[in-house]
Order: sequence, then structure tokens, then C-alpha cells
Amino acid sequence: MARPAGKQQLAVVVVAVALLLLMAAPSVINARVTCGQVLSCVTPCISYAMGRGSEPPPACCSGVSNLNAAANNTADRQATCKCLKQITSTMPALKPDIVAGIPSKCGVDIPYPIASSTDCSKVQ
Repeated sequence: MARPAGKQQLAVVVVAVALLLLMAAPSVINARVTCGQVLSCVTPCISYAMGRGSEPPPACCSGVSNLNAAANNTADRQATCKCLKQITSTMPALKPDIVAGIPSKCGVDIPYPIASSTDCSKVQ
């Protein structure tokens, strides 16, 4: 069964980003949260972050909540921040204002903004 072109493109982008992040994962020292885990948690958010839909899907909010719980120390929060920046920088179709608002829309309080300007080394 053939996939619609939009879904097929999204799948290709997700796979490409996953490969890039998995290659970059060893650059984060002393962190237990990996870029692969971050990508897995936020993948359900991608369509919403591209401007499709008025609210993040429940799977997106669940992933954001789980990711926030997993990043429970400075090293993990910094690693998560770096991975989120990598994900957003490799997916130009994502809308930065929507991405930045996902945690609050999901009722999750994270200690830094999800933005290209965030200095992850200062995240505590």
C-alpha cells in the first residue's frame, strides 16, 4: 500500500534526523539521556510543530513529559537541550514559535527555552 507523499517525506526526514542524532550522541559526556531517546520522545510532536493541528497530540505530550522526567540532572538536561537544538536545526519545516510552546501546551515545565539561541551549557 503506497503512502501519501507528505507522510513519506516526513518519514524520510525523521529517519535522516535519527541517523544524524545517533552519530552525534557520543559527544555528550556523563549524560544518560541520548539523542535517540530524545528523538523517540519528540517524534509524535513533529507534525504539530510543522503547524498541522491546533493542539499537540497526546503522544507528543506524553513524550515531552517522559523526557522531562528522564532529564533529572544537569548533564541530562544539557544533553537533552543539545539534542533538541540539533533536531530543530535539521528540520527547517518546524515552526520555532510552535516548538517553543509545546512544553507549556502540554503542561510540562522545562528549565530552558527550546530555541536555537539557548546556550545549553548554562542549563542547570
